[in-house]
Amino acid sequence: MNTENAVRVRFAPSPTGYLHVGGLRTALYNYLFARKNNGVFVLRIEDTDRTRYVEGAVENLIQTLRWAGLEFDEGPEKGGPKGPYIQSDRIALYQEHARRLLEEGKAYYAFDTPEELDEMRKLQEKTQAPLKYDRRALMLSAQEVQQKLAAGVPAVVRLRVPDATTVAFDDLIRGRVEFSSDQIDDQVLLKSDGYPTYHLANVVDDHLMGITHVIRGEEWLSSTPKHVLLYQYFGWEVPQFAHLPLLLNPDKSKLSKRQGDVAVEDYRSKGYLREAIINFVAFLGWNPGDEREMFTLEDLVKEFSLERVGKSGAIFNVEKLDWLNFQHLRRKPDTEVLAMLREHLKQSSLANRNFDDAYLLSVIGAMGERVTFVRDFVEKSGYFFQAPNRYDPDVLKKRWKPDTPQKLRRLIEEFSLLENPQREDYESALLRVARSLELKNSELIHPLRLAVSGVGAGPGLYDILFILGKEETHRRVVSAIERLSQLT
Repeated sequence: MNTENAVRVRFAPSPTGYLHVGGLRTALYNYLFARKNNGVFVLRIEDTDRTRYVEGAVENLIQTLRWAGLEFDEGPEKGGPKGPYIQSDRIALYQEHARRLLEEGKAYYAFDTPEELDEMRKLQEKTQAPLKYDRRALMLSAQEVQQKLAAGVPAVVRLRVPDATTVAFDDLIRGRVEFSSDQIDDQVLLKSDGYPTYHLANVVDDHLMGITHVIRGEEWLSSTPKHVLLYQYFGWEVPQFAHLPLLLNPDKSKLSKRQGDVAVEDYRSKGYLREAIINFVAFLGWNPGDEREMFTLEDLVKEFSLERVGKSGAIFNVEKLDWLNFQHLRRKPDTEVLAMLREHLKQSSLANRNFDDAYLLSVIGAMGERVTFVRDFVEKSGYFFQAPNRYDPDVLKKRWKPDTPQKLRRLIEEFSLLENPQREDYESALLRVARSLELKNSELIHPLRLAVSGVGAGPGLYDILFILGKEETHRRVVSAIERLSQLT
């Protein structure tokens, strides 16, 4: 491991769209490892595959990382001593290193057309031969190679893998990993357009940027022997590797967009809190070794270690994410929830309605134990924001009787006598009316709740009445009597 400086790690996404939750986990683990070890967290954009480049993706990646609280120390926009941090600005570096490998016989030119490569693969499949490049280009003489290059025949540069060799490395999560060189393909390092493949660019950059630990997904494990060979060919120190477990759907299939949302942006737009997403993603492979489940980013920095990252696939369970969102929302100060609720109202059909802070804080207090998302304040208790325009038919059928209007008229008469009523005043008034009419309390409570909210469940009825106030309660009961009398 490079001991010249502090721990240096990197997150190196490709700008192909939104940030995948798997990418967020990789970024998070790198960030946590850097912070825990007083190291440096580098953001590098790997954009050498121009066919997959998406306009605006770099800006979105950076914005999403910052939204999640994962601020990088070096990278695009911020700069740093090891830049540039966008690979398309480093092409000359990769070409120079490819030439060095060619000169030393550790790589070679290949001139095969896509059609020839396709024909080669089909033959290998038919004969059940190993699916890798058959090295036909090595049969060309040095003179033939130079003639083709001089004639402008499109050429790639391939890694020359040594024969009958074992390539081994120690993985911080998986232990000792060994590959026979017979299983390793002569990977393309430099494409015919002069752009490097991931394999060359990432090794060159990791070395030149002083990366000490390469923390990335398990899907790169099979490529690592090629990278180890490149480090050896260049005479460079090999960094420590840590390959994170795959993310799986509940049915154990690999997490993919075909089975649901995989972009962080999808979950953010649905109203998930950054704290919940970070907490959830941290547990996709790591655990603290005890029963604790609630962690802030600061908590994770203190607790995280690669030793507690497992090898087996991590199940992506949205129900657990929902539970964490509920818990983190409950932990937030009411003033912070108020700001988020106001922002939600501003984006909703209620944007033109004015609610003062005291009113909204009362709603937050009443609904705090019943909401998973900020949007639930409106979706689950819309009656706090506008009078009901429909009434739950099942509740109506069960709770609204022919004599209910008469009972409710008597109740709102009693309410009208109250001055500046508190919760307990509404309760006392209802009990008095129930006694005078010789009714069970429930014979007033249930239809009254239906009249003021349109539904049959929610926070305490007297909390609802107190929040709505005497005048609004009166209006809603009168309106319900008129409308429901016509329906029934």
